[in-house]
Amino acid sequence: MAVGNAVPPAGDYILVLSCPDRPGIVHSVTGFLVEQGGNIAESQQYGDPDTGSFFMRIGFTVEGDTTAEALRESFAPVSERFGMDFRLWDARAPYRTLIMVSRQLHCLNDLLFRQSSGSLQIDVPLVVSNHTDAERLCASYGVPFAHLPVTPETKPDAEAELQRLVEEHDVHLVVLARYMQVLSDDLCRTMSGRIINIHHSFLPSFKGAKPYHQAYDRGVKQVGATAHYVTADLDEGPIIEQDVLRVDHGYTREALVSAGQDVEAQVLSRAVRWHSQSRVLLNGHRTVVFR
Repeated sequence: MAVGNAVPPAGDYILVLSCPDRPGIVHSVTGFLVEQGGNIAESQQYGDPDTGSFFMRIGFTVEGDTTAEALRESFAPVSERFGMDFRLWDARAPYRTLIMVSRQLHCLNDLLFRQSSGSLQIDVPLVVSNHTDAERLCASYGVPFAHLPVTPETKPDAEAELQRLVEEHDVHLVVLARYMQVLSDDLCRTMSGRIINIHHSFLPSFKGAKPYHQAYDRGVKQVGATAHYVTADLDEGPIIEQDVLRVDHGYTREALVSAGQDVEAQVLSRAVRWHSQSRVLLNGHRTVVFR
């Protein structure tokens, strides 16, 4: 199983599932693994008493010749019996991840570095931006770059092109790494659970341009960031990860901005790592995160 920066060995698989909670789920799942000759390397589960939902993530190894597709077919009867929503695939398979960015490049640079160094299990086939600022950075990592300008008049066409690129590159996940355009409701619904956004934690107090400068002028004592799934409700999607950093009167405006950007990059990278390792499951307006 992938823990931290480790790459799982061949023959490792991930199974994640959610369903209405009832007796017999764990017994049936583990019984299926026994039948397949599976050995459980990691197992986490959670039953939500408020919603009556059950969530589970298992990392397991199977000796001999099999595939994720064959295992999915074999697991289908168990899934149908309990009304499960499940995913099962090779733990080594990298997540095809398209990154979108505007002019602030700190989160993009962090993700590309972590991917290039092997600490993120993602494959980045393309970076898309409504500006050209990131083109040189992408070239330094050998990642293709696409300039996709957006205006109120061209937004429908730009989103149609974005969806075409997602399909063309077989993208599993879209990451908004400080992409400063609001996605349409239709696109948010189409890609529900497949778009992650990062923003500073000052919302709704400090909106608009230069939120860190506004926070400095108000003398804030902490900066932070939130990574969440994108929904039609702006910046209100299910939260994956958050973090904060204490600051004080000794911070200049520039130091405050730098500290905030560091937190944003770290929070976003953790959210992308957990998502790409199938550690995040949607639970209504919340998430279950098996770290």
